[in-house]
Amino acid sequence: MVALPRAGCLCLVFAISVCGVRATGSATDPGQCLAGLRAGHPRLIADTGFAERLRTRRESDPQLAALLDTIVRDARRLLKEPPLGYHKTGRRLLAVSRAVEWRTLTLALAFRITGDGAFLKRAEEEMLSASAFGDWNPSHFLDVAEMTAALSLGYDWLYADLASDARAKIRNAIVDKGLRQALDSRASHNSWQHAENNWNQVCFGGLVLGALAVGDEEPAIAGDILERARAGIGNGLRAYVPDGVYPEGPGYWSFGTSYSVLMIAGLESALGTDWGVSQSSGFLASAEAFLQMTSPTGRFFNFSDCREGATLEPALFWFARKLGRPELLRQQRAVLARLAGKSGNDAAAGEGGRMLPLAAVWWPEPAASPKGDSPLRWMGRGPNPIAVFRSAWGDPDAFYLALKGGSAGLSHAHMDAGSFVLECDGVRWARDLGMQEYESLESKGIDLWNRRQDSQRWQVFRLNNRSHNTLTIDGKLHSVAGGARIEAFEDDPRNPLAIVSMAEIFRGQAGSVRRGFRVVRGSEVLIQDELTGLRPGADVRWVMVTGAAVVVSGDGARAELTERGRTFEMRLLQPSGSMFDVIDAAPPADGFNAANPDRRMLIFHAMAPESGVLTLAVWLNSARLPGADAPQVRPLAEWLVGK
Repeated sequence: MVALPRAGCLCLVFAISVCGVRATGSATDPGQCLAGLRAGHPRLIADTGFAERLRTRRESDPQLAALLDTIVRDARRLLKEPPLGYHKTGRRLLAVSRAVEWRTLTLALAFRITGDGAFLKRAEEEMLSASAFGDWNPSHFLDVAEMTAALSLGYDWLYADLASDARAKIRNAIVDKGLRQALDSRASHNSWQHAENNWNQVCFGGLVLGALAVGDEEPAIAGDILERARAGIGNGLRAYVPDGVYPEGPGYWSFGTSYSVLMIAGLESALGTDWGVSQSSGFLASAEAFLQMTSPTGRFFNFSDCREGATLEPALFWFARKLGRPELLRQQRAVLARLAGKSGNDAAAGEGGRMLPLAAVWWPEPAASPKGDSPLRWMGRGPNPIAVFRSAWGDPDAFYLALKGGSAGLSHAHMDAGSFVLECDGVRWARDLGMQEYESLESKGIDLWNRRQDSQRWQVFRLNNRSHNTLTIDGKLHSVAGGARIEAFEDDPRNPLAIVSMAEIFRGQAGSVRRGFRVVRGSEVLIQDELTGLRPGADVRWVMVTGAAVVVSGDGARAELTERGRTFEMRLLQPSGSMFDVIDAAPPADGFNAANPDRRMLIFHAMAPESGVLTLAVWLNSARLPGADAPQVRPLAEWLVGK
């Protein structure tokens, strides 16, 4: 069994020394940060020979050739599109910044690959249009950061071919609308400089690219930005300690990590050093964690503010090269296969994401060979700890169970401690409803970003515990101040299991709450909850969200789920007398909660006896073994004995 320290001690492990990266300011001459800056352009991620190498390699690599064809095809379509204008959605310019980033990268790389001047001209038009905006919306600084990254990469990759007046306008915009906006660290819009979440990574990442792009022409402000980044980026990197499980979920791993990778790659190519950022605790390990949080069908374990559907992750191509692990790209290559024959769109650049062209730049070396599959049973510690069990890699029909601990008090977190998703036979039987779009709530006046216990945030159905695959006691919310930890994890194939301690989540509602998950016969799961200290008569509600059709047996102790011709069975083993019910996953009719079409909730209620001690047990069976006996229900304390 793996020994597990308490999650509350993890932050003490973090100590980063990344060539001056520290949590406080420094008296170091900012000009020193530019020492060794590569002369000329391109120097951000790419060099003068990168396009020629891609043209050569495409001749012997059909999948790389298909990716480059997709990029060029999308660039040709963009020739007919007008440049984007300034348009905010609510308080955000973010959609425009991201679309400019995708357009600029696509057009710039297409020009480098083909030499077609039409792509150069169109990229210049896009960048000049964005440069002419009155501002890049510093009140929501992510917008500034992504726009700075977009124009900096375009400016650098196309520098020698841009008209001189266009270069000047783009450079001035990078400096005035990008870098200069970060100089007053006391301004409210710059609080991200001290944040321990994706904002810190994205904003510093975008600004570092800007500083490196114009460092030889604007050394004073560029050096200042680089010094601020060295002093502050350690805050954002704490998210990965110790095992790379990103607390904000896999969707935000993609966002924050992509910009850290951009920063690292930009520093390496422009200065010859990444300040040691890539070696910070848990950062490189996060590629494995991300892989584990992606299911056999290619969906995310979508905890926190995350959508279920996964797209191409160009940052993983960087990790695969850095670690010499091409097996990290198995699922990415499947996404690339889907991309063939499709074109992107401005809002999200299709399945490829706005950084799709960087997958080509970071394409793995041809000599790389897999080091072997990742583990089938895996646990990652951190503020939002995760355990994963699967039956195989590379099989979309494989069994997959992912579960979590964590706290609703974390950035972008939900009240989902103890929740899980489950797949088998190519069907996701247990699902998470995922996030609700922010603007749909903000536009109705919901105080979404206040995480106090009495916040309106917890009135959002998809965010509170009543809609997640977990427990609710007496209809009450989970405690925001509490945290759930994985207290036991067994990766022995004879006895794979995880036990989550949830007592803090139910502070004031129960004495102890433990939830155990045990994988039986490779594709079945016993979920067993043990609660003590309950109020006699307290109502304990068990929930599993599904998209399958559900039929409950006459006695209420058995449910049969069907989807796409596949069958899944569930049996309520304890307590006797409780019965499954199926309700629609509809939220309250309050005018701000989003609908959840095609989703239903399999639930049951149990009443606490006078002793206040209650055990719940549910058997989830893939029905691969019809007629199999249900596993024995025995105390969680005995699970680790007698394998």
